[in-house]
Amino acid sequence: MLLGLLCAALPAHAAEWGLPQLMSGFAAVQESRARFQEEKHLAILSEPLKLSGTLCYVRPDRIEKHITRPYAESMRIKGDQLEWEAQGKTRTLSLRSQPQLWALAESLRATLAGDLAALQKHYTIKLDGTPAQWSMTLEPRYDSLSQFVEQIRMQGANSRLRQVDIVEANGSRSLMKIEEVAN
Repeated sequence: MLLGLLCAALPAHAAEWGLPQLMSGFAAVQESRARFQEEKHLAILSEPLKLSGTLCYVRPDRIEKHITRPYAESMRIKGDQLEWEAQGKTRTLSLRSQPQLWALAESLRATLAGDLAALQKHYTIKLDGTPAQWSMTLEPRYDSLSQFVEQIRMQGANSRLRQVDIVEANGSRSLMKIEEVAN
C-alpha cells in the first residue's frame, strides 16, 4: 500500500514543476561561471566559426562573455550598457537604443536572473521536460524582433543552463554548449 501511495504522489509532484519553478531556481543563483564552445553557422562563411571561452553571470544584471579562441574578444552587459572590447579597442553602446540587441540580451539575462516577466515581454515561451532535463523555446512576440531572431532554444538541468541554440531569421545559427565551473 505504501508503494501505491508513493507512486500516486509522484505524478502530482511532477505536475507542480513548470516555468515559475524553473525561473525560481534561476533566481536563487547569485553568480555562475562557465566555459563555452560555440559554433556559428553564417551564410557568408563556408565553414562554421568555432569559438571558445568563458561566461560569467552576476546577479542582478551582469553578463560577461570572453572569447579566448580563435581570437580574443570580450563583451560585457550591465544594465542597459553593452561594452565590447576587441583588438585593443573598447566600444560602449546603450542596448535600449538597439531594441533587437536588447531583446536578444534579455533572452539570456532574464533566464539567468529568473525574471519571467522580462522574458515574457519579448518572447512566447514553451517549456518541455523535467527539472533534471528541460528545454525551453523562445519565439519573438513582435515583428521587429522576429525579423532578426526566429527562435531561441535553451536546454538545461535544474537551474543550470547547458546549451543555447539561436536560429536567426536570415538562416544563420549559433549553437553554444556550456559547462559550468566552480566559483
